[in-house]
Amino acid sequence: MGAGPAGLMLGLLLARAGVDVTVVEKHGDFLRDFRGDTVHPSTLEVMHELGLLDGLLQLPHTQAPKLHAEIGGKDITIADFSRLPTKCRFIAFMPQWEFLDYVAREAGRLPNFHLLMRAQVTALFEAEGRIAGVRVATADGETDIRAALVVGADGRNSVVREKAGLEIERFGSPRDVLWMKLSHQPDDPPYVMGHGGPRQGFVMVDRGDYWQCGYVVRKGSYADVKAAGIDAFREAVAAVSPLPPERMQEVRSWDDVHLLSVRIDRLKRWWRPGLLCIGDAAHAMSPIGGFGVNLAIQDAVATANILAGPLRDGTLADRHLADVQARRSFPTKATQKLQLMMQRDRSKREAEDKRREGPPSFMRGIARWPVLAHLAGRLVGLGFRPEHIR
Repeated sequence: MGAGPAGLMLGLLLARAGVDVTVVEKHGDFLRDFRGDTVHPSTLEVMHELGLLDGLLQLPHTQAPKLHAEIGGKDITIADFSRLPTKCRFIAFMPQWEFLDYVAREAGRLPNFHLLMRAQVTALFEAEGRIAGVRVATADGETDIRAALVVGADGRNSVVREKAGLEIERFGSPRDVLWMKLSHQPDDPPYVMGHGGPRQGFVMVDRGDYWQCGYVVRKGSYADVKAAGIDAFREAVAAVSPLPPERMQEVRSWDDVHLLSVRIDRLKRWWRPGLLCIGDAAHAMSPIGGFGVNLAIQDAVATANILAGPLRDGTLADRHLADVQARRSFPTKATQKLQLMMQRDRSKREAEDKRREGPPSFMRGIARWPVLAHLAGRLVGLGFRPEHIR
């Protein structure tokens, strides 16, 4: 359920292993702005192992062998991917719809892969104490899909996990992000990430012909930001952006600003008999580090490695589902712990001295000891437990 990075990649891998798969997606296409567009080196390595890397890199994208930040008016490398033991030593910034469309096309070449678009999950049904399939609403009415396994890969607002009654652990996140597009000009800064301001953050992602910009605000403060007016918003963003202030005039109205409500959570148990959740449906991530897509892909690879044989042979048991969670639990918890530590660092500094300016302590540390940029590059580029195709 869900044709995002986790769902489509798992569908491709299981179909490739000889399992009959149907991927169900509620939308009619993949065209949605401001989704996770960072394709990490570990994901590119998976595509290389599948023989799909060359085709992927022919799609529109930009490459970032390093990530940069502006600290005290200086351009600092905060993550360097040049020493990674991977085919691609860079992050590819690629519109997610391009990535998903490519994976869907390649999966569609397999006779046992089926993609059902414009289909909304309305119910799960059980048989003999197990989830035995789903009921979906389509343009032609409701239909039942019976399956040996239902996988919830339908994102942080997962219908599957809600209907399955799986318990969620929630961790506070004191930030929201306001996304917007600004034009890319030839004399703009040559980096893909920027940071600035005493209590606000600003992120720039190079999309080729435009910048995807994120302005970090206090949790739940968007209504206050809007109440102050669009002119005040432009001035506030211009104050922390390295782009010329007049560029903010491209934000014509609040219709050009998109709110991402940041939250971090995870399921206590990712499965019940006949059902498994992966990706954001199992663990919603903060956008810090762009880890969400990467973790979703890694979940899919681990799931296929563990479940393809039992699904193909008809021997799937609860222990196999528990094995998936056991395999992916550590990288999930470690990544979320890292994100929460980074958020607490900023919140603590703000509480201690509201006049204090500067970036988080980890950025100051990297600026002081540049060798740490390679360690950060490994952490961001590969994660805590990279998975490989069997």
